[in-house]
Amino acid sequence: MQLVVFTGIQAAGKSTFFRERFFNTHVRINLDMLRTRHRERVLFEACLSAKQPVVVDNTNVSRADRARYIAPARDAGFGVVGFYFRSVLAESAARNAAREPSARVPLRGLLGAAGRLETPELGEGFDALHYVRIDEGFVVEPWRRS
Repeated sequence: MQLVVFTGIQAAGKSTFFRERFFNTHVRINLDMLRTRHRERVLFEACLSAKQPVVVDNTNVSRADRARYIAPARDAGFGVVGFYFRSVLAESAARNAAREPSARVPLRGLLGAAGRLETPELGEGFDALHYVRIDEGFVVEPWRRS
């Protein structure tokens, strides 16, 4: 039983990373797809109840955003792993601009997420944290912060 929490601004590579690494093993929870917190909560609670591995593929830029998933998962006996996606505004803006027009995030959305971004810490309840960057594919590195 595992909860995976992604953290990073829009267009940092989170959804593509999910498809490459977790598509066949974990349920994906994503507000872009589910549209409401109510639907998200219902699906998340179902995953916890069913002991189904789950990935939260949202920006999760604040500690409070991440806590809404970590505490209930811990209470349900899940291990919790985090992936922090390198969030450089210029890089994400370039990837965002290359998306289909209907999938693009307005620049103010990128700026807002970047401004609220709090780097995750192990003390939030993670069993492990990883740093992800894009360099001709995804590079996953060991976590270097406390």
